[in-house]
Amino acid sequence: MFDNFLIHTFHDGNCLQAYKIFGAHFETHEGKKGVRFTTYAPNARSAQVVGEFNQWGETPCYMERYNNGGIYTIFVEGVKEFDMYKFRFETPQGDIIDKADPYAYFSELRPGTASKVYNMEGYRWHDSKWIKNRTKNYDCPLNIYEASLGSWKMKRESEGEGDDGEYYSYEELIDEIIPYVKKMGYTHLEVMPLTEFPFDGSWGYQATGFYSATSRYGQPKQLMKFIDACHQEGIGVIMDFVPAHFVKDSHGLHMYDGGFVYDYNDYNRRYSPWDSVYFDLGKNEVRSFLLSSVEFFATYYHIDGFRFDAVSNLIYYEGNKNLGENIGAMEWMKRLNGHMSGYHPTVMMIAEDSTDYPGVTKPVGEHGLGFDYKWDMGWMNDTLSYFQAPVSERMEKYHKLTFSMQYFYDEKYLLPFSHDENVHGKATILQKMNGDYESKFPQGRALYLYMYAHPGKKLNFMGNELGQLYEWSEAGTLDWALAERPFHRFFHSLCKTYVENPTLHADYAPDNFRWAENHADAPCVFGMERRANGETLLALCNFADSEQKFTASLPKFTILLDSNAAEFGGTGETLAVSRKDSLCTVALPRYSAVLLKL
Repeated sequence: MFDNFLIHTFHDGNCLQAYKIFGAHFETHEGKKGVRFTTYAPNARSAQVVGEFNQWGETPCYMERYNNGGIYTIFVEGVKEFDMYKFRFETPQGDIIDKADPYAYFSELRPGTASKVYNMEGYRWHDSKWIKNRTKNYDCPLNIYEASLGSWKMKRESEGEGDDGEYYSYEELIDEIIPYVKKMGYTHLEVMPLTEFPFDGSWGYQATGFYSATSRYGQPKQLMKFIDACHQEGIGVIMDFVPAHFVKDSHGLHMYDGGFVYDYNDYNRRYSPWDSVYFDLGKNEVRSFLLSSVEFFATYYHIDGFRFDAVSNLIYYEGNKNLGENIGAMEWMKRLNGHMSGYHPTVMMIAEDSTDYPGVTKPVGEHGLGFDYKWDMGWMNDTLSYFQAPVSERMEKYHKLTFSMQYFYDEKYLLPFSHDENVHGKATILQKMNGDYESKFPQGRALYLYMYAHPGKKLNFMGNELGQLYEWSEAGTLDWALAERPFHRFFHSLCKTYVENPTLHADYAPDNFRWAENHADAPCVFGMERRANGETLLALCNFADSEQKFTASLPKFTILLDSNAAEFGGTGETLAVSRKDSLCTVALPRYSAVLLKL
């Protein structure tokens, strides 16, 4: 009936396909068609499946124990696709509780909490060429557009309190977001968590269904079709994944069978600062649950990469170095990355990690954690701190920008301006620019040119490219009227310039970057050289509120991008260049940046 080897690896904490054992699977048993329901509930006194097919328990469907490992199973004849169901347990205390299936492929639309029987088989993919040529993009452009599918664009604006507009479905988004992402010059779309979650305001970061793509936007095969369409247009898809914690809601994983299956037995370890519950990744069955979830999305949805949320809370208890290393979670990350590098060698594994823990992107075989990329949170914080400061203070804070290259080659870094920098009263990226309204736009253009010239792959949250001046809300949508503004044209040209210049993609070669020495006294001017394949690009950035000069020995050059161009909302003045002896002086207008090809 079951693959006993899979069951063995499940209990051993190394199972990547636990979803083949657990959940709801169509089956023919003794010539009868139906569904086999299986769950892991080691603390339950008894278990049954309840659903539409047995009037929610009026006709009891008691599950049988399989061996003595806490696995319950039952075959139910006549169950149909989309039938709703839950598991009902008698807890060790004698209480009766109903739970959604942790391994369900599909879920009832919120506020309903039931699981739904769903057949994952049968979708015909059209992306074999994409998958065959897919890489981890170390030497390729990686320009990520992070988006909330629900609030990127809605069918209609909110018309009053309680009317938040209607979501586009996965299929409808094919004709909406994919052409936009492609036209703008992004290489990948990163979607905020799609694992089922009950509360819109959690943005998906407090999940219940780690195998169930959220029903907010449609059915699983519609999501497959969406990802397939992305691949056919040359767009990779990265999914945000939350392995550190899960929601407390009573229908979910918390005290699943009346005991602590997924959570810590120790109360002091159990709850997170986000009012959620930490996974106890010291338990082998929990390790297999999450290992298999990642592998499931890679296999069934052809996901091209995973961004792992809150890795600091997997490295240290509560993300606090003083509380010690979370050995169980560290072991899980090593197993995950080791297994995925073997079974899915071209799928990117990306750590959102704010710690200084060494070796996050070092291979597991070299005593690292095995991720492919790490978010450079230090670069993000230092850069934004610099631009939030008045110009009078920037002269003394130049190290905020130069420090990043002192540690850059320790890991494979990705530069993020994510959703976290556009919410909770922090203001949007453009709002953070110091000074009045008129000065924010030229500073924003100069900042982004600096970002794209700096080594490291790129990520921007939706709305950054529009130059929004109000924070993102999951209940609203982007201000698409801004797409007609000059700032948006600049961002489009910036992405296009980045993608078309391979010199900007060789991020991790040590000879690809150097700071360009300025012979003029201009502490708010930064020069960055990027070199690869016999080509040299030079980015010159003036972050002062007055004209500044850059003087060096420069050959003749062409301008690839000028943030001060009139079409982008700049003054449009011609870049002033003068030569004397062996030196060339470039006069940079206030708050401007240029990318030159030498």
